[in-house]
Amino acid sequence: MKIGSISGLVYPSSDLERTAAFYESLGFRPGKRTDHEYTCYVNWFWLTFSTEARTAAEAGATLYLKVDNIDDAYGFVLANGFTPLDEPRKDQAGRRVFVLPDPDGNHLAFFAK
Repeated sequence: MKIGSISGLVYPSSDLERTAAFYESLGFRPGKRTDHEYTCYVNWFWLTFSTEARTAAEAGATLYLKVDNIDDAYGFVLANGFTPLDEPRKDQAGRRVFVLPDPDGNHLAFFAK
């Protein structure tokens, strides 16, 4: 079996309004919205946030987002009032990466090769 890509992820959310505002400010395209779920997209990749999903932020799930320039991405995040967990650094795979928690503590790792 060969996995070619990831289609999407489901994360818990304690506040869909706050979650939607966070992801849309990062450039995610809004999608379907119900009382209990919010979906957003980057190209075809989807993230669904649910107030009914079990809390899993402590389980260690991290969404990796490739960017062209890690320093520009870091500057954008800071300029928009977000607080990353760290500054861009080199990880074990040789990528420059920094981690930004979303409003519910789910981790987004921005990286560039």
